[in-house]
Amino acid sequence: MTVRTALVQGTQLLEDDAAIPVPRLTAEVLLAHALRCERVYLFGHPEHELSELEWLHYGRYLHERLQHKPTQYITGRQEFYGREFRVTPDVLIPRPETEHLVEAALRFAGGSSRLLDVGCGSGILAVTLQLETGAAAWASDISPAALAVAARNAQRLGVPVSLVACDLMSAFASRSMDLIVSNPPYVPLSEEAGLQREVRDWEPRQALFGGPTGFEIYERLVNDAARVLHPGGWLMMELGYSSQEGVAAMLSGRWREVQWIPDLAGIPRVVAAALG
Repeated sequence: MTVRTALVQGTQLLEDDAAIPVPRLTAEVLLAHALRCERVYLFGHPEHELSELEWLHYGRYLHERLQHKPTQYITGRQEFYGREFRVTPDVLIPRPETEHLVEAALRFAGGSSRLLDVGCGSGILAVTLQLETGAAAWASDISPAALAVAARNAQRLGVPVSLVACDLMSAFASRSMDLIVSNPPYVPLSEEAGLQREVRDWEPRQALFGGPTGFEIYERLVNDAARVLHPGGWLMMELGYSSQEGVAAMLSGRWREVQWIPDLAGIPRVVAAALG
């Protein structure tokens, strides 16, 4: 079995399931993972003969993808802000939209000396912002398994991040942070049935669902951030679809300089607010 033949057969298998997008690219990624090489190797070596072990691995990866297991959970990796992070089913898969949160933090609070990533998952925000700003970084999560993934990512990238197991920011002292960032659970429970299978069946529920309305975690974040932040410090959160109005109501009062940052489709994706 050559690389060329393996790609043709793998692509055909994936094409038979109309719910799996970009079957050719997926086949390339999975074959490269089976061969422990970069995708570019496949293009330069189409006559490479797969060993029995490589073929077995490739077949297993294709089978897993046909069960709608996300490609990132099969390969165990996902790029974010130009860096490779390791991911497992214990954490959400990093999305490109979350890079807007990094960019907002660099724009409005790039001079922060102490930052906290609440509900850190794989640690992408804490690790990325520490590398970009040099600030002292903390990251919290209620899931020990997620914190273990974040710890591995911080170690791999050589980043000093202090990891804390707690519910949101309950373990942090008052007036201890200059910047709080979070991509919180915000999907309403009522929308579970409409999610893609890759999301609904594989990504951690605790990191997806914010409660019956989807605003429950936002409310807790806004309230406790007012305790943990220094006056003038920034709170920045990723937004769910159509959540701007509800979050705006929470930020009325002592929050100022509220900024709504849209994604490439023009949908508000990030909110940034300074504590008055």
